[in-house]
Amino acid sequence: MFKLTLTVDELQSYVFHQLNHFFPDKRLSLTEKRFSQSIYQALERTEYCFQHIALKSFHHEGTTFFSHLHSDQYTLFLWFLSNSAWKVYEDTEVASKLFYLNKTLNGVICMYDAGMPDIFLIVHGGGVVLGKASYSDFFVCYQGCTVGAINGVYPVLGKGVAMAPQSSIVGNCTIGNGVTIGNQSLLRNTHLSSGSLYYRHTETGQHHIQPTDKPWAQSFFNVPIPFSGEDL
Repeated sequence: MFKLTLTVDELQSYVFHQLNHFFPDKRLSLTEKRFSQSIYQALERTEYCFQHIALKSFHHEGTTFFSHLHSDQYTLFLWFLSNSAWKVYEDTEVASKLFYLNKTLNGVICMYDAGMPDIFLIVHGGGVVLGKASYSDFFVCYQGCTVGAINGVYPVLGKGVAMAPQSSIVGNCTIGNGVTIGNQSLLRNTHLSSGSLYYRHTETGQHHIQPTDKPWAQSFFNVPIPFSGEDL
């Protein structure tokens, strides 16, 4: 069961009016199938994602909850909506508007055709840039995080990768499962084994790697992250 603060029709109208406010080209109708059906598909994907998130605000009295006024929740919904419009209807115009809306409202730059997983979380947003890397389920990032390419080569991330505020993963990086990237750390053209903690020393500025048996990402989700590869 999925509880919304707006009815589906109200949510559709809400997004529609936001789009027309910021992009008043009058090229989108509220009742167009490419828009209305994308809303339904995005809500299905949003519900599935939110079901796995442990944060209290994502649930209400035992029911998965979505508030259009919760900016982190709305960020995820807008990405699912942009991706659904692009993937199902090959509508780059609506998808581009939704990408731009997410960038404008939430400070999150994540293209509609980025390979985001079914289950992920963006906390606080603001200055987040998620490029077209290879992501896996249970990915978490905070404000100011960047995942990007060097010379066209993007990182490959395993399950349960968590990025603390202002951290970056760029270039030819293969990241194992359950890896945590600490505050203000820069991982550049470097590989990390599963179960690693990569952090920047606050006094020396040097970067260090140490093993950890408690992946930070697990604290954000209400099911055990299946690091061995089994399905949920």
